[in-house]
Amino acid sequence: MNKASVIGLFLGIAAVIGGNTLEGGSIGSIMQGSAALIVFGGTIGATFLSFSLKDIVLSVRMLKNVFMGEKHLPEDRLIIQEMVAYANKARQKGIISLDGDIDNIRYSFFKRALRLMIDGIDQNMLYNSLEQDNRTFEQDRGRAARVFEAAGGYAPTVGIIGAVLGLIHVMENLSDPTKLGSGIAVAFVATVYGVASANLIFLPIAKKMINNMKQEIMLREMIIEGVIGIQAGKSPYYLKEQLSSFLSNDHRA
Repeated sequence: MNKASVIGLFLGIAAVIGGNTLEGGSIGSIMQGSAALIVFGGTIGATFLSFSLKDIVLSVRMLKNVFMGEKHLPEDRLIIQEMVAYANKARQKGIISLDGDIDNIRYSFFKRALRLMIDGIDQNMLYNSLEQDNRTFEQDRGRAARVFEAAGGYAPTVGIIGAVLGLIHVMENLSDPTKLGSGIAVAFVATVYGVASANLIFLPIAKKMINNMKQEIMLREMIIEGVIGIQAGKSPYYLKEQLSSFLSNDHRA
């Protein structure tokens, strides 16, 4: 579980509810079904209109990584250790000797890169193939993040629509004071729902997706450099120093 995401979501929502309570309001005062229907229904509808169903499904699948973490990602330091071990083995026994190690690799991109290298693909073709894989990965993950970015942009505007609808309802019932309260509540609560959902949920989720994507792209770039280095017959020590440049200072320590 990604504790930062869970804590951030909880703190954001709790702060709004807690502040409302401290001001003397109740949870019931901000629980308006009609406002929720307008804002979330309208936001989802606009988002579906903006993207393909494939992009929507991908964004939902990527949502679990925001809160559960990228479980399939190996640690970068372990990747470097494996790269150095493979470089040593390749220099002593040849690149083809690494064929038996492929089944022990769980990260699919690492496995594919090593397989292409062992199969003897030209170094330029190997680099271009892996870089294209990286670009495709970035485009796919980027589209998933943009779905939530778009939802974060639509939600406040749809909230304003809900507010206007609530005020229209108020104006239609000026002669009946008993209906004024519900109309005003919908008007203000819809605005709260729109702005709060955008800035506490949709936009932060999109940002987390982008950060996760950048982290994995960095890992992939390190793997590309390592595989190309092994194929070129670089010294394991030199390869280790080269790959260590991808790590933060804390991780190097």
